[in-house]
Amino acid sequence: MMRLSVRAFLVAGAVCAAVSICTAYAADHPIPDFSSPDYGWLTVDDELKPMTTGPRPVRNDPRHPYYGNQSGTQPTFRISDTENPVLTEWSREIMRKSNAEALEGKYPYSFQSRCMPGGVPGQLAGVFEPVYFAQSDKEVLMMWQRDHVVRHIYVNVPHSENPRPSWYGESVGHYEGDTLIVDTIAISTRAPIDNWRTPHSEKLHVIERYRLVNGGYGLQGIVTLEDPVAFTAPLTVYQQWRREDYPMLESICSEGVNSYYGNDDASVPIADKPDF
Repeated sequence: MMRLSVRAFLVAGAVCAAVSICTAYAADHPIPDFSSPDYGWLTVDDELKPMTTGPRPVRNDPRHPYYGNQSGTQPTFRISDTENPVLTEWSREIMRKSNAEALEGKYPYSFQSRCMPGGVPGQLAGVFEPVYFAQSDKEVLMMWQRDHVVRHIYVNVPHSENPRPSWYGESVGHYEGDTLIVDTIAISTRAPIDNWRTPHSEKLHVIERYRLVNGGYGLQGIVTLEDPVAFTAPLTVYQQWRREDYPMLESICSEGVNSYYGNDDASVPIADKPDF
């Protein structure tokens, strides 16, 4: 079984609560090394967190407090704040409809509970199972233990001329000092950007910056999202992971055609034609 030390994670998070005080680890390493068959990177925080300045990501409607599974009280559904100024009217309308369904008792969409891909950057808000990296001079793989999802990041190449939208889009990356910078476009609109069901359009452009922190025992990702259809301004958030020293375990998510909560269909996605 996995060894999850929530208390240790919270203590480490308190020390590095603001991104600005996290100390980079790999200052003397030309290319940061995130990969190992013996350890992965774990977060138990399913929020993409706000920076100290700039627009803030969506949280709960003030009229509907949110309590998660670890709050020590009765959990509630996420009712999103559609008045967040970073949202356009296009986004607000989509989220109002989702809120109305949740208030009527329908379990809100969650990629983890439905065994669906999380998209970019939504997959970064997945909790309780680690992500593993594999790096080469041509490609970086991000491999989540949960359902063994794999994301491909191609190194030192340009974007395709007309990439077809997909769950994880087309990601190209390069290294700058101690940081891996990833540029992603052509992201399918089927996955929201976070667990608050914040939507995006096919114009979403995501830049991620990954570096080691806390002496190499922490991983930090700073994510900037630009989407003129969904957002009134660029939105920058961050996520943090701690190193977990165990190899990837077998993890199968979907075992049937119902969602975890049984109130709607959640059939395993099946392609209508082969990829090649």
